[in-house]
Amino acid sequence: MNFEYTDKSLALQERVRNFMKRNIYPLEKEFDAFVLENPWQPFPPAEALKEQAKAEGLWNLFLPKSYGELSPGLTNLEYAPLAEIMGRVRWASEIFNCSAPDTGNMEVFAKYGTEAQKERWLKPLMQGKIRSAFLMTEPAVASSDATNIQTSIVREGDEYVINGTKWWSSGAMHPHCAVYIVMGKNDPTAERHLQQSMVIVPADTPGVEVVRPLRVFGNLDSPEGHAEIKMTDVRVPAENIILGEGRGFEIAQGRLGPGRIHHCMRLIGAAQQSLELMCNRVAERTAFRKTLKDFSSIRQDIALSRCEIQQARLLTLSAADAIDRHGIKGAKDLIGMIKIVCPQMTCNVVDRAIQAHGGMGVCQDTPLAGFWLYGRIIRLADGPDEVHMYQLGRNTVKKYV
Repeated sequence: MNFEYTDKSLALQERVRNFMKRNIYPLEKEFDAFVLENPWQPFPPAEALKEQAKAEGLWNLFLPKSYGELSPGLTNLEYAPLAEIMGRVRWASEIFNCSAPDTGNMEVFAKYGTEAQKERWLKPLMQGKIRSAFLMTEPAVASSDATNIQTSIVREGDEYVINGTKWWSSGAMHPHCAVYIVMGKNDPTAERHLQQSMVIVPADTPGVEVVRPLRVFGNLDSPEGHAEIKMTDVRVPAENIILGEGRGFEIAQGRLGPGRIHHCMRLIGAAQQSLELMCNRVAERTAFRKTLKDFSSIRQDIALSRCEIQQARLLTLSAADAIDRHGIKGAKDLIGMIKIVCPQMTCNVVDRAIQAHGGMGVCQDTPLAGFWLYGRIIRLADGPDEVHMYQLGRNTVKKYV
């Protein structure tokens, strides 16, 4: 395995890094102050920054080159370090139109959508004119087992009728969120993994009710947020089904592979930024007549953090390379490994950085609290740790028995 970055990837890394230095890092505190006082409102400089990113050719970098003309021509391995750089500021990936859940939803439309679906939804998403949400998790069932979902998608003539309640619908609170991809059951009598379908629901469809925003450890996570959404006799045209009835799990698996690479590399970026902040902090603070960097326990924390970040980085690059070479199915064990390793690594590294900062580490003067929240959330999102360990353990036993 050779994880030397290509010249194309290295050039893009430099350009993204420079864009961040010029345009995003200087606005971090302004962004935090704005979203605290203005929930569910887009950050005013964001649109101008997006236009600048487009003009500089730093737009929609995430779609692998297998998507043809929709892609900038990067492999998953070439894109991975770009996601890491973006991950150093939690809201930066949106500026490049590379943020979840839009990236996953764009992949669904690009890979499985009809030409009409692509024209209506993929095109404005790729232009950054609208945002989207993915509705799967439900409050009434253990959604870590997606076969439990109860939302019904019933065909009536030329329409599908949808009834159910979803929550943790990330992105749904954003004022520009125009479309949902909803996973539900269309045939409870079918084989267990063929009961589910995905359907496109415009956000303004009659019967759709945004019940409430959900706080994450007390944080609104504005402007995207996470919503509880109730759908009562929601009717959409039959052509809004994606790929066909009973194909929901197939779509979900195709959506989550690259998306987990993106999440994990962004987490690595957050952990790397936390390590660098920790190093700067301990070099400038003195306690008990000694600079903090000279305490053995601090050096051990820094050394361990550096090891853990690099281990996670190499594992994730290996998973990206495996997807490029063997597809999502051939990379499934590595994808499971990174989902287990990277969020926990990030929580550990950020926690050490918070401890080194003292009181400053838990307030708005650093991004550390937000980084820790991100790592902790991803231990649940896209499948909780336990599901991935269960599946990886099962697959590992099969290899040797």
